[in-house]
Amino acid sequence: MNTIAELKKKSPLKWTLAVLMISFFAISCSDDDENPQAVDEEEVITTMNITLTASGSSITIQSQDLDGDGPNAPVITISDDLAANTSYSGSIELLNETETPAENITEEVAAEDEEHQFFFSAGGAISEVTYDDQDGNGNPVGIEFTLNTGDSGAGTLQVTLRHEPKKPNDGTLTDAAGETDIAQSFSLVVQ
Repeated sequence: MNTIAELKKKSPLKWTLAVLMISFFAISCSDDDENPQAVDEEEVITTMNITLTASGSSITIQSQDLDGDGPNAPVITISDDLAANTSYSGSIELLNETETPAENITEEVAAEDEEHQFFFSAGGAISEVTYDDQDGNGNPVGIEFTLNTGDSGAGTLQVTLRHEPKKPNDGTLTDAAGETDIAQSFSLVVQ
């Protein structure tokens, strides 16, 4: 049997081929791919529909941005003014209207509720927003919520959906971190 030194001396070509084959198998058989990370692509969201219901009547609030990061600002539509000193049951629907028919992204957010959370920032005549739904770990999600108005006046509502926020968190975007899937501010009138 030939030793490595003898093989290298007698047949440099065989030696080189042997080294290359060993290197190839060592690299191709590495365990780097044993647990590949799943690619969880960011959702495309063109439209946010918010429905507020109180005393049998509904108000719809919509942000629609069909060109995404393009030059056009989102189109904001608010169906009516809110009533003063009223508690509204709220729900959010997210759509990707770049597809036909439009893809309902809300279903994906609900299915991956531990990886998503809506954050609400209210001001002026919007007195409070509270969560009405939770993920499997008991942390808030925000697809369903309650919005309370105060006295008549101007109000603001900022709605932000974060992907992979820290949960639990203190209810602020800063503490939650994660990636913003969509964020929109609405100017509302409370009468």
